[in-house]
Amino acid sequence: MKRHLWAMFAAVLLAGQAGAADLYQPEPPLQDAPEVRVADTSGWYLRGDVGYSFNQLRGAKFYQGSNATQASFDRHDLDNSYSLGAGVGYQINSHLRTDLTFDYLGKSDFTGSTHGSCGVSTACTSRDLSSLQAYTLMANAYVDLGTYAAFTPYVGAGIGGSYVKWDKLKNTSCADDGSGCDGSEEHGGRGSWRFAYQLMVGTSIDITCDWKADIGYRFRQTSSGNMFGYKANGGPGSDKGFYSHDLHVGARYQFGGCPTPVAYEPPPQPLVYK
Repeated sequence: MKRHLWAMFAAVLLAGQAGAADLYQPEPPLQDAPEVRVADTSGWYLRGDVGYSFNQLRGAKFYQGSNATQASFDRHDLDNSYSLGAGVGYQINSHLRTDLTFDYLGKSDFTGSTHGSCGVSTACTSRDLSSLQAYTLMANAYVDLGTYAAFTPYVGAGIGGSYVKWDKLKNTSCADDGSGCDGSEEHGGRGSWRFAYQLMVGTSIDITCDWKADIGYRFRQTSSGNMFGYKANGGPGSDKGFYSHDLHVGARYQFGGCPTPVAYEPPPQPLVYK
């Protein structure tokens, strides 16, 4: 009886050792870790752009004669011009970003005319020539409407101030009957800071992971301000503000825009029984 018990006990021990030998965890095969990258959708960026501005003066007025009555220009044309801009911004997430921009509106020529009298009763029409430049600082916010292939359309708005600098105004009055012209007068130009706001729409285009092109349209309204000073019984004058419709192209550089590699973790290996 004892011999049978010892034989059964020895058989159980041998079977357990064999099973333990068959159960093992294989070593994972050596292989190159796949390149897993994660892009950061937030961060700082720099921007720059150039554009063409279609300008429209809302009107101009001035004080006329010794009775200090105010009159409006009969004609007030403001030429188109170019713009240059730069800024720094922050991409908050994949749909929202904001930036601070500074831009320059190049010299835009003004041509105007007024009517009055030369001497006692002769009707006269003046020809008035000047130009303006503007320097604008804006705080802007944008909503990116999703990325489609390499294109990300957006809408935006901005608020800020514009320093508008008028050049001197040259005024020449000529009789309507062709009898002659008065001598020209020059009124000193004025400059002032003014309130301005803008609305934007456009699209950015992925060039590389950290460079984006930008194509857009911008509407800007600049409020009224001083235009020229008093001279020879006329003036001062002011404008009623102006509109600018800008078409621009530019680029943005996104800091940290390129994906960065993350640590590789090999997948768990299944247990193998032999």
